[in-house]
Amino acid sequence: MPEFSDLQIHINGEQKFFLNEKIVSKYSARLKKMIDQEKRRTKTKKLGIEIDDFPGVFLGMTEKVSTCNLLQQTETFLAGMFYWSWIDILVCLKSCFPIFAHADSSGLVQKLISALLVKIAQNSDANFITSSSSSSSSPETASGYRFSSSSKSTPDLIKSSPSSKAWWFEDLAVLPPNIIEKVIQSLGAYGPDNNSLILTRFLLHYLKSAAQRKAINQLYSKCEYGGLADTAIHGVVTVGKEAFSCRELLWVLRIVSGFGLNKDYKVGLEKLIGGMLDQATLDDLLVSGHDRAVYDVNLVLRLIRAFVNSDELSIHKMKKVGRLIDKYLGEISPDQNLKISKFLGVAESLPDFARDRFDGVYRAVDIYIQSHVSLSIEERSRLCGCLNYEKLSLAVCKELAKNPRIPPRIAVQALISQQSRVPKELDYCNNLSTSSTTQMVLYNDAENFLEENEDMRQNLTRMQWRVVELEKVRREMKGHMSKLVRHNVLTIPSHNRTLPRLC
Repeated sequence: MPEFSDLQIHINGEQKFFLNEKIVSKYSARLKKMIDQEKRRTKTKKLGIEIDDFPGVFLGMTEKVSTCNLLQQTETFLAGMFYWSWIDILVCLKSCFPIFAHADSSGLVQKLISALLVKIAQNSDANFITSSSSSSSSPETASGYRFSSSSKSTPDLIKSSPSSKAWWFEDLAVLPPNIIEKVIQSLGAYGPDNNSLILTRFLLHYLKSAAQRKAINQLYSKCEYGGLADTAIHGVVTVGKEAFSCRELLWVLRIVSGFGLNKDYKVGLEKLIGGMLDQATLDDLLVSGHDRAVYDVNLVLRLIRAFVNSDELSIHKMKKVGRLIDKYLGEISPDQNLKISKFLGVAESLPDFARDRFDGVYRAVDIYIQSHVSLSIEERSRLCGCLNYEKLSLAVCKELAKNPRIPPRIAVQALISQQSRVPKELDYCNNLSTSSTTQMVLYNDAENFLEENEDMRQNLTRMQWRVVELEKVRREMKGHMSKLVRHNVLTIPSHNRTLPRLC
């Protein structure tokens, strides 16, 4: 039946359709015009037409050309979309993506979104979506929606975790980012206008799903999600501590970091997390690093700075964070790519009063030195500079003095610092001796302390004598070498290195 396929139409360079010229010309003014032009140009019976901007306002298929034409039928069909099923609306929205510009300019996308929001409102326990029209909520008048402000104080929402989901979260997660942006804009909650907890939770779920899909395919670039990430973080910062714990906020940060988050929003989120750092655990801080680093130490440094500069500081919180950071130092110390400056940055990020003891810092320093065997004496001395020797326990100070990895000069300084504490402690012990017999239990502690300090004095004395003896040996060897040279017993080639100093 060749007479029924005398027209070939190539659509958008992708698909070909074989149609009847007379039937198509009867309904489409644009195609009729193109066919006439092609006939005059080629003078052939079988014509071929290329259309690159399909659907192109339905090719002029209006009522002026033919009654009950395609455009009118389409509008009638779409007018009933408020009565469509939930799945039908989702399928239509998703199919708009390849022709989004045409679908959006024609108003189709907005109509579908309105129908979608009606379905959500009709099937949700909490009435968090309200119509912008005060007269009616019927399909014919429900053209705009927004999140109800009453949803912000819903107890169930405040108590739920950031990963808790409403029934519609999963279904909307399959839609492309430009469609989701239109949904949020329709609700008047895009960017800095977002103050809804339920919408914020949806966006976090959506971005998490998108991150998981990105590991499989690259349908959309990360910049297409940037506005959604910013909107989510604005919502998170707005509700803040009322709805999110420190661990949940760190989870949020990991989710949005891969989507080109605006710098100001990122700073705001990190400031919020830093203010709650006393709630964090060691596992929370062990965030994967970049550039071959095992952990993201820069992030932790920023969080500590935010904590130190927060308005709700207390001694209790500071000491709690001090213990946390000591554990963190011990965990990151073996990292071969961790620079000394980064280690010291973390160790010195808190004031001295955040630690009752510096034993944990010493342990971390020792682990770092053991893991980085090529460190020079100067570098090891620099590392030890973060220690407050007076806040080392006696046991740890004795261990430091015997540690062959610690430079001798540092060991002497630590012992001297400990010795300076002895007179004060002795005064305390003398005061104890004049107290009542009911405090006899304290005498043993005082005696033990005196014994430990006596051991410390002896260690210091032995080390000082060792230094003196080494200096004596050095002088003797130097004199002996001078005699050998004077008697021509030993000849030292000019290219040889000089003898090293022993101390």
